[in-house]
Amino acid sequence: MKTPDKQRPPVGAPPAVGSDILRTALRRNVGALTWGTVLMGLYQAGETAFPIALGLIVEHTMRGERSLGALAASIAALAVIITTVSLSWRFGMRVLQKANTTEAHRWRVRVADCGLQPVARDVDLKSGEVLTIATEDADQTADIIEVVPLLISSLVAVLVAAVALGLADLRLGLLVIVGTVAILSILSVMSKRIGSGTREQQARVARAGAKVADLITGLRPLHGFGGNHAAFRSYRKVSTEAKHQAVTVAVANGAYAGTAMALNAVLAASVTLTAGWLAFDGRITIGELVMAVGLAQFIMEPLKMFSDMPKYVMMARASAERMALVLAAPPVTAGGPERPAAGGDLEIDCVRYGSLRDLKFQVPAGEFVAIAVYQPRCAADLASILAVRIPPDAYEGVVRVSGEDIAGLSVEAVREHMLVNPYEGEIFAGTLRTNIDPSGTSRTLPEAVEASMLTDVVALHREGLDYGVRDRGANLSGGQRQRLSLARALAADSDILVLHDPTTAVDAVTEQLVARNIAELRRGRTTVVITGSPALLDAADRVLVLDDGVITAEDTHRNLLATDADYCLAVAR
Repeated sequence: MKTPDKQRPPVGAPPAVGSDILRTALRRNVGALTWGTVLMGLYQAGETAFPIALGLIVEHTMRGERSLGALAASIAALAVIITTVSLSWRFGMRVLQKANTTEAHRWRVRVADCGLQPVARDVDLKSGEVLTIATEDADQTADIIEVVPLLISSLVAVLVAAVALGLADLRLGLLVIVGTVAILSILSVMSKRIGSGTREQQARVARAGAKVADLITGLRPLHGFGGNHAAFRSYRKVSTEAKHQAVTVAVANGAYAGTAMALNAVLAASVTLTAGWLAFDGRITIGELVMAVGLAQFIMEPLKMFSDMPKYVMMARASAERMALVLAAPPVTAGGPERPAAGGDLEIDCVRYGSLRDLKFQVPAGEFVAIAVYQPRCAADLASILAVRIPPDAYEGVVRVSGEDIAGLSVEAVREHMLVNPYEGEIFAGTLRTNIDPSGTSRTLPEAVEASMLTDVVALHREGLDYGVRDRGANLSGGQRQRLSLARALAADSDILVLHDPTTAVDAVTEQLVARNIAELRRGRTTVVITGSPALLDAADRVLVLDDGVITAEDTHRNLLATDADYCLAVAR
């Protein structure tokens, strides 16, 4: 068996841990972070300046400095502060939320790109879990863009308040600073528990999502053998586990929020009582007392925001670490840098994998070959290898496309050159047209629709090719879904086309027409059909018989019917 080469991580490799993801998010949003921090700092400074201004106004009034000019100046100062608070909040949050939304979109796309890579990454996550990571975790990770500026701006407010109070009396300023440090120390310990609980909650929610995706995919078979109730019980168990963990996290969040509010209130009350005592003792003026009481009230908001930040940082980090499970997982195979040469020949040389035993055959360019497979497992293993879902180092032997070993070719390039249409092609929500030609670039779309006998479906609806298709083709019959998948494969017009049982859900008459149409449309292009359909076998230039993992016979369909009793028994209907 081949052993994969040791390769160094490429430059610009995906982040390996959650902290790398957070640093990447912050680094590429430096501009938004800077502007957001400045504007939110102005907002918090303005909020804090309001009670300071009131205190100064009272102080001047108590000194007997009463005039219309002084009143007008005071009103103007308050108007400037209120305007600054309003505009800085408005534009600061606009900048930060735009950056947050954009960053979440980037991570969603990146996680989705990993999930849709030509060869899946070697990560033990189901598609439903990857979906949860690409949505909820990406959003929570991007929240770090808002958390950092809000944290800094809250610190600005606390420092401004501490300085203002310290100028009135040093003890008031020290009380704010010491109290803030104590609050953060207590809450940072509590936030670690929230972080670990959030990671577990997200993992359980993701597992519940994966279970739902599996159940939806297998809904028809479940109905068929009456497994609905067992499946429901299985999902209920997973969902209940997620619910219990969510309640645990909610309790921790509630305890955190309650503790933060209580500590903030204690600090504000301490500042107010201390200021009252100092005023009673004649050490600060009435104006300074008004300022201190006002700051004690206004400081509650930045303190609350400041104390909430550790929790949000831990949640963002937990989500980032879950994203790293996908982004840092190595691909099953990286493939080579080369592209297949022009041409359409295909060679399987002594391949051993699963049920395949020294499988060897060649399809020259332009030939239409059908492979009659007696064991379904052999058909599935062969299709997986040709679709490069199995890395070349996982099997013995060589697969050559246009004379070149696919182990040295780019996986993307191989799939562009050789399209393998799966047995159960996925149907997406959209229209008939977008399912057949997702990129909108096919030059053979009308011919593909006609060859796949999808014309009756198109003619049945007045929207034609723009007829709406529900998720997984729920509003189409099994035969219509299969023909739609076939039309998509034919419209791709690839150099080599491999079809796996493309007509099992259609009637015999339609099957005959489809077989002739495929042979006509693909004339001069290399086509391989893995099938047991007599119509497709008869339309092929040559038939290979795959039995027990090896090719046991090859000839035309009619000659094999006349000379091979096992073949006749296997394919005759």
